[in-house]
Amino acid sequence: MVLRVEWACAHGSGRVPTYVKGDELPTGVAMRDAREQLFDAAERVLLRDGPEALTSRAVTTEAGCAKGVLHKHFTDFDGFLAELVLDRIRRLDDQAQVLRNAVGQGTVVDNLTTMLTDLFGSVAVAIVSLTISRDGLRARLRDAVPTGVPILTDAGRIILDYLTAEQDLGRIRADADLNSLGLTLIGSAHLLFADRTGVRPTTDEVRAFVASVV
Repeated sequence: MVLRVEWACAHGSGRVPTYVKGDELPTGVAMRDAREQLFDAAERVLLRDGPEALTSRAVTTEAGCAKGVLHKHFTDFDGFLAELVLDRIRRLDDQAQVLRNAVGQGTVVDNLTTMLTDLFGSVAVAIVSLTISRDGLRARLRDAVPTGVPILTDAGRIILDYLTAEQDLGRIRADADLNSLGLTLIGSAHLLFADRTGVRPTTDEVRAFVASVV
């Protein structure tokens, strides 16, 4: 007897999907909707419970989906996590554009403070911890991010481009080592935000750190 999933995902309604005896398995929700629901659910588990709690069952339970939905859209769980990380890396493009638009505007310290606070105030810190903790995931990401740590490496490039543009305008001293500045900003800011269960640094604390570096 074949089981039918009434709805592959509950579309955020909060109801638990039901299983009905009889018909064949339907197509379910659109692939993009299902993927986004699963990604969003994985982020909630990451932020609430940490990387060690992130399993395929935890994700589908959080999303209100049948467990088979994840494996329908992704080859395996590491494949799902790799797509999650790559999707979040692509979202850095928005932050990169904001920082490019800030070149020559306001102060360098304030612009970097906003970027770092927005970056590490999101799920980025948890995703960094996730990639560090899973060898299989890092292997899947190696083609897209051949060196460094995903998210941190990409954010570092964004900051380096910004620092270079500000240096060209004379707002950063000409002899400044921009590579060292960028690495220090990304690495130290990550440490400031890294304790998921602790008190988040304030904007003033982040600004004071940035000012001490730049």
